[in-house]
Amino acid sequence: MQHQLASIVSEFESAQTRLHRLSDKLPDARWKSRPGPERWSAAECVEHLNLTSRAYVPLLRRALESATKSPAPAGYYRRDFLGWLFSSMVGPLWTLGKRPVGRVKTTDDFVPKATPGRTEAVAEFDRLQEELIGITRRTEDYPISEIRIVSPFGGRIRYNVYSALRILPRHQYRHLEQAEEAASARS
Repeated sequence: MQHQLASIVSEFESAQTRLHRLSDKLPDARWKSRPGPERWSAAECVEHLNLTSRAYVPLLRRALESATKSPAPAGYYRRDFLGWLFSSMVGPLWTLGKRPVGRVKTTDDFVPKATPGRTEAVAEFDRLQEELIGITRRTEDYPISEIRIVSPFGGRIRYNVYSALRILPRHQYRHLEQAEEAASARS
């Protein structure tokens, strides 16, 4: 099970590296440039990810604080059905040919209202990633397949902490891909 947590940490670190690579090569003029009227800029994609992490960090902390430490059951951590379903919905888009399939509209709380500058946004992303990585490492002492949280997206879906930790990097990959597309679009 430690390898499952190490894999999640690696995915968080990979997302961080991916954002830094994008940020380093992206001219300032492209940071807030939208590729179309209904599409987000790279800045909006990163702010959406920061909003998402800001919502998940306290949920995950509270879940662990209220749980009893105990070794996880033998075997593997498992996502529950709703966690698996949500993970497949918010991860990288599937494609049919070159056409993306499965776009999901986010709730209003997670639509960026303002976009901080690149330095600020990337620093906040890094800070939040470090928090998520720390939380992930601390879950080793908990049966995270059994501890449930309520999703911050609408507040009606419940899934286990392991599912939440699988959802977050998939969601980050999706929006970092979107940010890369926005950055490479011609205005």
